[in-house]
This record gives sequence, C-alpha cells and structure tokens, in this order.
Amino acid sequence: MHSDQIYRDTRIIVDLDQIAANMRAIKEMVGDDVSVMAVIKANAYGLGSLAIAPTLMENGACYLAVATLTEAIELRVKYPNYPLFILGHTPDRYLHKVAELNITQTVFSLHQARLLSDISKEIGTRTKIHVKLDTGFHRLGSEPTDDFARDVEEMFGLEGIEVEGIFSHLALAGDEDDAKQYELLTGFINIIENKGFKFKYKHIADSIACVDSPYLRMNMIRPGALIYGMRGFHKGNIDVESAIKFETSISQIHRIKKGEGVGYDFLWRAKRDSVIATLPFGYADGYPRQMRDKGYVIIKGQRAYIVGVLCMDQVVADVTDIKDVAEGDKAIIYGNGKDGSMTIQEASELVGTNKNDIICRLSARPPRVYIGK
Repeated sequence: MHSDQIYRDTRIIVDLDQIAANMRAIKEMVGDDVSVMAVIKANAYGLGSLAIAPTLMENGACYLAVATLTEAIELRVKYPNYPLFILGHTPDRYLHKVAELNITQTVFSLHQARLLSDISKEIGTRTKIHVKLDTGFHRLGSEPTDDFARDVEEMFGLEGIEVEGIFSHLALAGDEDDAKQYELLTGFINIIENKGFKFKYKHIADSIACVDSPYLRMNMIRPGALIYGMRGFHKGNIDVESAIKFETSISQIHRIKKGEGVGYDFLWRAKRDSVIATLPFGYADGYPRQMRDKGYVIIKGQRAYIVGVLCMDQVVADVTDIKDVAEGDKAIIYGNGKDGSMTIQEASELVGTNKNDIICRLSARPPRVYIGK
C-alpha cells in the first residue's frame, strides 16, 4: 500500500495492479503497430497522476497526456524522462517552460510554431509538437484549409521544433459523423505527406472510439477512462475492470419511529419503524446531491438506499432490512459492480451526466490509497 497516514474511514482505493491489467488489455487489443498515449489529465481523473504514471509507462504507454502546462510540470519534476504531451493550449508567455522541460505541445497556428521555434533555438533545444486539426468539434484546432496546409508545411521547416504528430478530437455524434471527421483528418494528412512530409503519430480515437471503431485507431490512441476500467463503449468489447473503490464505514446507528423525519427539511420520513445509518461522506467529497432517494451503498452485501437531503459531510442510509448492522461496518459507495456495488457508469446514469464527470467530482478530501505494485 502506497499512502500517507490515513485519518479517515472515507477513502478512495486505487488498484494499481488492475490499472496495469487494463493497460495490457488495451495494448493487446490494438497491437504493436498502434501506440498508446495514456490520458492522465485532471490528476488522472482525480485518482492521482503521480502515483499512477509509472504503472502506465511500465505496461504499454509511450506517452502521458495532460490538459495543462501545470499538470505537465508536476509530472516532469518527479519523472524527468517520461514523454509528456499537453492536449490543451499553452499561452505564449509560458511556452519557454514547455521547451525547457522537454514537453510536447499541441499547436494549431503558425504563430505558435514560430514562437516555439524561436524559444527552442534560443535555449538550444528541440521541442516536439503535434498539430491539432478541427474536424468539426469546434473546440480547439485549425480547420483543414489549403492555407493551414501551407502553414503546416512551413512548420516542418522551422528550426528548433519537430512536427511529430497530428491529431483531432471526435464529437462521438454517431458513426456517420465519426467517419466524416476521420476522412477530414486523413485527407489533410495525405495532402501534407504527399509533399514529402511525414507525421510519426496520427491520432483521433479516445477510450470509446478505440474499442468501438478499430479503423479510427490510426497509429496512436488516447485512452483515458478506459484505463481505469470505466466501460463507456457500445459495440466493441475489451476485458477491463474498475480499478476504483470508494468506501467508508458507518459512524452511527439510529432507530426511529414511523413518521419521523431525517435530514434538512424532513424531506424523507420513515414509512415504518426504521434503522438508519449515518455515513461520513457527502457532497464535499464529490458525491452528487442528486443521489437523494436513489443512490445506495453496499453494507454487509446488501443495498442500503440514501435517504433525506445529502449534507456536505454526511449522508444517511436506510439499513432497516440489513441484519446485525453495526457501527463500524464497511459501506461501499462506488465499486466494480460484482459485489452489487454502484459502478461509476451507473452513478452517471442516475444523475444524468457522464462517467468522467462523476469520477472527476471526487474531491481531494477523501485520501487515495494505492494497493498493488
């Protein structure tokens, strides 16, 4: 177990062995001709990028992708030699840090490429870039115009930078739209490469696309949620399991009479004499308030539904039908589903959002406990 001293029963268990197994499954699925850029932005979706990074690099990742320069610097300080890629925009005034720390940068304009070239030449280094193409998502990137093709060709001739890759991002609006975006990307690549320029890496597929649509894998994929065992794909299949468990234990048991209320505004009242358990987690830990009266935890192998308004630090569960329930009993908030626990995917469906939102909501307060290697 890799963790600091823990002073709280509410904790997030991260299974590094399962993450390793998931990475190996991903690599086996795509084969040796497709590289894996492991996405660990937002502190590895809140699970702890510094702790998880070595497991990813040792089990098939050739790159670690983050969203911001700040995230990249945090990793670079601890891991001087890991290939790091910034998926997002870095303001011009901070590009010198990208060059100094040997970080690969997303670029979507000739201005950025020229500036990074000048900075790299000045400090005597060579900075890698990946060109971002907007194929319809309209979030970041330049559209595949003739003018931008000429800009990219000029980038290849700039000193101090290496145009290592080109990529885009799928809207995942449907098979037809995915195919259109893919065709725009590959068509643009062909225009550039037919003039003698070559991209080492070409990528568009995320966790869902790399499983559901093998043709979208190109020669690099960018799995994120898939690494941690979240199964958002629809058509394909891969043997990954959740590497995350969110758990706590009962802090107090109450016995209440029929008709008594629980929590703020007494929005839940007992329909019978009941036993309720106070659990030391709440929305400040990242548990959605929308879970009232539909969320549940697993205690002694049985479901205990959340009742009443969720508080910042505590919730209450109805444990009337759980035999011999006691203070200190473990409660599983999120798990792999095999023991009846709520999965991240199920939680997202219950509150009307997506799985990434649920996992990224988990706050810094619950300690992360790492098991396995």
